Parts: sequence; structure tokens; C-alpha cells
Amino acid sequence: MAKRTAVKRRGQKQVHDGPNPRQPCPCGSGKRYKACHGAEGGAIDVPVARPFEGLAAERELVALREFVPSATVALPLRVEADREVTLATVLPMASAGLVRSDGSVFIGMQVQTRSSDISRDLGRAIRWALDAELGAVLPVVGPDTDPEAERLQDLVDPEAELDPELHTDFSWWVPEDTEATGEVAASLQRANEAIMPTERLGPGAYWVDAGDKAHLRWVRSEPEERLLPAMARLSARGELALGEGSRYAGSFRAHGLLVPVWDLDRESHPREWDQPAQELGQRLDTALGSLDDEPLSAAERRARDGLIGRQITLR
Repeated sequence: MAKRTAVKRRGQKQVHDGPNPRQPCPCGSGKRYKACHGAEGGAIDVPVARPFEGLAAERELVALREFVPSATVALPLRVEADREVTLATVLPMASAGLVRSDGSVFIGMQVQTRSSDISRDLGRAIRWALDAELGAVLPVVGPDTDPEAERLQDLVDPEAELDPELHTDFSWWVPEDTEATGEVAASLQRANEAIMPTERLGPGAYWVDAGDKAHLRWVRSEPEERLLPAMARLSARGELALGEGSRYAGSFRAHGLLVPVWDLDRESHPREWDQPAQELGQRLDTALGSLDDEPLSAAERRARDGLIGRQITLR
């Protein structure tokens, strides 16, 4: 049963069912519930905290949803379809979906939504696009009235990995030999001006140039209660960085997964971090494997407490 929470408004005490408004939103956004799904007009049910669970591509989906600026990837559908479906980070005017005149389908990840289940929203957008007329645009996925509607897990191959193609701008919004006009042209210009250079270093791992610093943002699939102790073990040994010119900055949560972040030297080429990232991944795997046989030492427990306190917010 949902917790009953007392809330004061204008001197009166009101009691309602649901998450504590002052606590982090269950969707994993990092915001307080009252400023996220608990806001007026938000979802009335508790959001699905890990919407892409069960998919081998979960880490990539989280990255495409949260911080990769411009990328596309073909979706490996496991249902019959006459159209190819491409998943995209952002579409013109942040649309949820569109069908081009040639029948190709694009589904947006970074959209305005207050649904309790992002995966179901994507499923509904895909189903809309497979039957929509050529040239049709789905601005938003409407209110969810069917809790039994298909989710992304029902429509794509759950074992398939995704290898997104990253773009330096949003020119792919417009088909070849076509010129952007009106709102699309204005939206394209704004998007291109705001884009941050990004490169993929490996599954769920992205180098991002945020302007004053470069970062490695690495979506991890391990449960937080195991990942943090493993990272603490490395931290206590001085092995949590990627080498010279790097430092561990902190982590944030996104859709049920922890995303550690490292500050990197902007003068180094993104590909120079490939090998250090692979070696760090190997050290993490070894540390994870040792947790069942060797409890954390006092120094490692202190390091874990320090990691827990280093939550960051993306700009």
C-alpha cells in the first residue's frame, strides 16, 4: 500500500496517498516527487522506476533518453511491420514520432511526457507510427488509458544490443534534397546551437564535451547496492580514476540505473580514453566478483560513504 503523506497547504493539513512529495521521485529523475511526477497534472500512479528492465539495450536506452544529444539507431522489432523504425534522441519540436513520405519511421526518446511508464509510451508511439499516414507527426503521446498497452519490451528483440550512430548535428532531421522551413528550420537551428560533442566509448559509456570540461558518463547495469561497494573498493586503492587527467566526479540516477561520471582532460582526444575505460571496466568487474568473498574493509566502507554523498546534476 502506498504511504500516506501529510502535506500542509495554506495552513491546512491535507493527507493523500502516494510518495512523499519531498522525497526523490520514483522515476529516477533525481528531482523531488512534488517537482516531477507529483506536480499538478502529473501521473497519478507511481512511475515505473526501471522502464527498460529486461532489455539487453537498457543502458543505451537510458543514455539516449537522458544525455546523448544527437543519435539514431534502427530498432530490431520482433513484430511484423512494413516499415523500418529508427529510434532517435530528439525529433523536430521534440515530437514523439513521425512518418516520412518514404514510409520510414522515427520515434523520439527525449520528449515531454508525464506518463508513469516511458516504455509503454514508446510502445504506443511505435504502434501509432506503423499505421499512420505518410507525412504524419505525433507531437505527444496522449494520456495513457490502457495499462495493458504494449511496452517496448513487447515490440523489440529483448536480446538485441543497440549500437547508436552519433551525429555532429541534427541535419538528419531533414531528408536529402529537402530544405527545412518554418518551425522545423527554427528548431533545427536551436538544436544545432545547443549540441554538445559526444562520442561513444563502449556500451553505455559516452565521452561528452560540456564546454568547460569533458566527461565520461557511464550507464551501469549493476544494482546500485553492488556497484557502489565495488567502486568503493577501487577508490580505496586509488584505482577509480581513468588515469592522468581524470578524476571521479560523482554519479546520478536515471531510470533505475546508476550513472557514474568522470571529469576528463578536454585536451585529450576522445579515443585516447578508450583503453583507460576498458581497463577501468575490467577493474570494476574484478571488484564486483570479490564482494561475495571479501567484505569491505573499514577504509572501503568510508570510501563507499564518500561515494554515496557525491551526487551530481547534469547541466
